[in-house]
Amino acid sequence: MSEGTMQRAAQRDHRAQRPERARRLNRVVVCAAAVPVMLLAAACSSNSGSGDGDGGKKGSADGAKASATASASPTVQAARYAKLPEACKVLSGKTLGELVPKGTKSAKEGTSSDVSSRASCSWNSLENNGVKGSQFRWLNVSLLRFESDPGRGSGDEQAKEYYAKQVQDAKSVAGAKNPKSEPVSGTGDEATAVRYDLKKKEGSFKQQTVVARVENVVVTLDYNGAGLAGDKSPDADDLAKDAKSAAKEAVAAVAKANGDGGAASPSASSPASGSASPSKSSSGSSSKSASPSKSSSPKAASKG
Repeated sequence: MSEGTMQRAAQRDHRAQRPERARRLNRVVVCAAAVPVMLLAAACSSNSGSGDGDGGKKGSADGAKASATASASPTVQAARYAKLPEACKVLSGKTLGELVPKGTKSAKEGTSSDVSSRASCSWNSLENNGVKGSQFRWLNVSLLRFESDPGRGSGDEQAKEYYAKQVQDAKSVAGAKNPKSEPVSGTGDEATAVRYDLKKKEGSFKQQTVVARVENVVVTLDYNGAGLAGDKSPDADDLAKDAKSAAKEAVAAVAKANGDGGAASPSASSPASGSASPSKSSSGSSSKSASPSKSSSPKAASKG
């Protein structure tokens, strides 16, 4: 084969191979171009899934945290009674006429920074029997209302604690002789009567203290009597009977002041505000006034 013939054959082979190489090159280019697209799609898919997962976890965590915070918010039973009656009007004129016959108009209202939470009133009576002596009577009614508070507990719980303290204070008065105590039925949710004799320079006093709790309000009624200047001492049983009756009347006045049954029904789920809880100045024990003081002496009574 001549050199010219061989050269033409080589050229034909070269031309025949060019389309095949072009096709292979196109496939390489197409595949190369497809790889970034696939990688990008995979990356997007991966990022999207990861993002959704993190977002879902974060959302679940936030939701759980919010739920925990909501469940941790303290709630206490709402206080039933929202106000107190006027202390000097909790007893009827008839009752006052029986307990302090010569002092129905001697009412003296106690000082209070918030009469809706703390109130009190006292009366005194001195019946002069001439040469036979005199009969002295002193009556005091104190009312203390507790508001529910997440930090302190429900009004009822606080009232129960204060009630127990008042009863204990009445039982432990210094100088008390022949102390006796007994539960009183039909007066609020719970009530206790405490009685004892107390020797004073003016005479021998017969002391009666009735502590009663009605829902979130504690009523403490102190009543004492004495025969002075030679007059005989009053009958302790009669004084006790009058004190219990008056305490029951005072408790009824609390319900009546709140609409014959309370301003609101107790609700365990109701949140409560603590702003109205009795402060230090309004939660002082009234047991101190249970024992005859200067205000209950015959001298003070004669002024009333």
